[in-house]
Amino acid sequence: MNRLLLRTKARLRDAAKPMTEAAVGALTVGMLRTTRYFDPVKTANLFGRVTRFIGRRLREDRIGRDNLKAAFPEKSPEEIEAILAGVWDNLGRVGAEFAHLDHIWDYDPDHPEKPSRVEFSPRTRELFDQLRDDGKPALFFACHLGNWELPALAAVAHGLDAAILFRRPNIESADRAIERIRTVKMGTLIPAGREAPLKLADALQNGQHVAMLVDQYLTNGVDVTFFGRKTKANPMLARLLRQVDCPIHGTRIIRLPGNRFRAELSEEVKPVRDASGQIDVQGTMQAITDVVEGWVREYPEQWLWLHRRWR
Repeated sequence: MNRLLLRTKARLRDAAKPMTEAAVGALTVGMLRTTRYFDPVKTANLFGRVTRFIGRRLREDRIGRDNLKAAFPEKSPEEIEAILAGVWDNLGRVGAEFAHLDHIWDYDPDHPEKPSRVEFSPRTRELFDQLRDDGKPALFFACHLGNWELPALAAVAHGLDAAILFRRPNIESADRAIERIRTVKMGTLIPAGREAPLKLADALQNGQHVAMLVDQYLTNGVDVTFFGRKTKANPMLARLLRQVDCPIHGTRIIRLPGNRFRAELSEEVKPVRDASGQIDVQGTMQAITDVVEGWVREYPEQWLWLHRRWR
């Protein structure tokens, strides 16, 4: 009887899955279209408040709390809760801003005196101009900090020829809607999958700049240490470096008060090499992970703590 009940539940779940995905996809499309009709700043403020309220009642809230306690054992429960509230607020703002990606980057390099929601240091501008104009490929890494969609906009807005690795949503209708937004001013988009490493390597060999997020847990990844704990990192960036030797830089968009952003480029991250001079994949990914950890320690409330982070 128990086996029959379990099989029945499984069949009902499988039968309902297409309808559930269709409903979620339609909701996503509807929200993206509707959000575009409203002021992006007011919408971001609203979405931040909504996710702070709803998020604290979801399973991911517990995951985020456990991750924060593991990363910051020295922090009090009140500090952990304050960070977690900021995480949900940032996530809601990212969602609202996503609908306005085609015009949210308002910095005009030809008229830097114009008011803008974006700022960056002279050193970041110097590094960017150098990488854009040297005629050579480069690898960029980012993480789920602040608004992680904006670095791709910045690259194209300032004339950098970039190929961006991205992960498609599982729901087809939502994927189509999101891809239509992403294709506006975001360079060459390469979906994650079997062919992605070949396409990214080709982009580098053609002199393009390749960018990807590097802070997601990957079951079959290489061992690295993050906040003193072992985890698994995607080795793709270091493996690409074995094929095309080029500079590595980190990029992040920090959320500032008043719905503003600061864009930053790191100094070159030197890869780790073995005794024969070959790229050490694990060592290089550890060097990159160390940079990401430093970023997260500065702005823990702006990083996405809501998913699996360690073994």
